[in-house]
Amino acid sequence: MRPPDTLIDAVFLVQPRALLLDLAGPAEALRLANQALQRQGLAPAFRLRYVAAQPQAASSVGLMVGGLEPLPSTLTPDSWLFLLGCRHMQPGEPAAGSAERADQLRTLRWLHEVGGTLLEAGAGRVISICSGALLAAEAGLLQQRRCTTHHELLDELRERAPAAEVVDNRVFVLDGPLATSAGITAGIDLTLHLIQARCGDAIAASVAQTMVVYLRRNPQDPELSPLLAHRHHLHPALHRVQDAISARPAEDWNLDRMAAVAHVTPRHLGRLFGEHAGTTPLRYLQSIRLELAERARQKGASLSEAARLAGFSSEQQWRRTRHALAH
Repeated sequence: MRPPDTLIDAVFLVQPRALLLDLAGPAEALRLANQALQRQGLAPAFRLRYVAAQPQAASSVGLMVGGLEPLPSTLTPDSWLFLLGCRHMQPGEPAAGSAERADQLRTLRWLHEVGGTLLEAGAGRVISICSGALLAAEAGLLQQRRCTTHHELLDELRERAPAAEVVDNRVFVLDGPLATSAGITAGIDLTLHLIQARCGDAIAASVAQTMVVYLRRNPQDPELSPLLAHRHHLHPALHRVQDAISARPAEDWNLDRMAAVAHVTPRHLGRLFGEHAGTTPLRYLQSIRLELAERARQKGASLSEAARLAGFSSEQQWRRTRHALAH
């Protein structure tokens, strides 16, 4: 899948005591997605921006984050607005002064207007990471919407957004243009899911591989796509083969060609697939082709056209392969 030519503004709202991992995890995933696209000769999909009420803010670990843009009066309709979690005030820590409280109020007003516009238009997204959902609640963005947050904050979120449907025990929850995630690292899972939807399975898998994370889905989502399955390993040669197959699944792949991509013998490649991916090279190829054929069918292609687009020699071969993998 090639992403649209227009860049998405990925706008991170940075507040005092912002959790650095809430910022760095999703931002790094988006940067790596751009990098993976450019390796394929495609244009980047995301432009990262960092905005705040002040030009700098002390993070959760005390590191000062500088060079922040002023809160923009508007965002493009297809922007992704990320709301980060913040560290709680510690006992004995000085309370926020009048200037910080004024900034907090100004930020909430800005978020209510700009975030509300994004949600209403529906072309962009408001994305909360961890306790960022509490900020969204304060800004009035969660009314009548399904959402989640860190498990320790679910009750507090219900108090702040009594009209929302707060969902327990979810890595992340999608409700139209609103996306909310649970704990800190769940923000990476959510961002990978959004990258997959925007840029395709192969790009999302490449990012997950580079970040050395598992691709997780909302338990209510469909089963993990075959294009993302069998990737929970760190073997670089095997990833090269899987990347090549995922990028060009309809080409004439045989064991010798796969082995050449991995720079190993065909026999050794079979061992690598079994040890690290839990499948065989042929079954991996077949599962990806079946997934592509099913997607083509869902888009209205005929049986024979779907089979051809996915790399099967005929509709009969597609049927035989589907039957074999089901048993």
